[in-house]
Amino acid sequence: MLNSNFKSWLLCCVAISLTVTSCQPHYTLIKQARAEYHIDSSLVVDSGILKSYQPYKQKMDAQMNTIIGESSQELTKSYDLPETLLGNFFADAVFTEAKKIDPSIDFAMPTTKGGLRNNLPKGNIRLSTIFELMPFENELVVLKLSGRDVLQLLNFIAQAGGEPVAALKMQIKNSEPQEITINGKPFEVAKTYSVLTSDYIAAGGDNSKGMANPIEKRVLNLKVRDALIAYVKAQTATGKKIDATLDGRITKN
Repeated sequence: MLNSNFKSWLLCCVAISLTVTSCQPHYTLIKQARAEYHIDSSLVVDSGILKSYQPYKQKMDAQMNTIIGESSQELTKSYDLPETLLGNFFADAVFTEAKKIDPSIDFAMPTTKGGLRNNLPKGNIRLSTIFELMPFENELVVLKLSGRDVLQLLNFIAQAGGEPVAALKMQIKNSEPQEITINGKPFEVAKTYSVLTSDYIAAGGDNSKGMANPIEKRVLNLKVRDALIAYVKAQTATGKKIDATLDGRITKN
């Protein structure tokens, strides 16, 4: 039998348990206060915070200031031109590095004009320069597309007035693609093509068209930015400067 003290303790525990599990607290807001803290030059520097992150900043600055190459001229972008120096460099660099992994790639559209964030200045190319040009973590993917889907992609490029491409040549007439060649061969709608792009563009980023239903999709495990860095380093290793030309890969009438 239970003694009286233990019985009292047990009844007390049961009462507490029922109270906790069955009763839900209700709160009513009776007062609120808010304040705005302006982050500007009027703030006093917190030396403690500076001391805590300074070692990491110094290490990052040392890495980002590393010179990985040299550009022979400024490579510029434009939203109005069908092709640009920066767009051609970007597409060719990414295409070159991706082909080392997958030689079957037919052509590339690794970014749109909107994805080109900064011009590439003449002179030293630092690691930070490439991060500023491509600050995103986008991965390169290869899509096997039907000829009809490729045509839809080409129409998207034409309606945009041109996008950065490699191994693709075409004329834009009345916002439609004409005289299309891929790897120097006339485009055939009955064929399938392997197209290099980024995971962002492949998922419909920047309103891209034609990539929603690939026959196959392969992730290269290579970031767009890393491909650019690898290309600049490879060119530098052979004694070459970074350069680009307007070669008429996309023209607009």
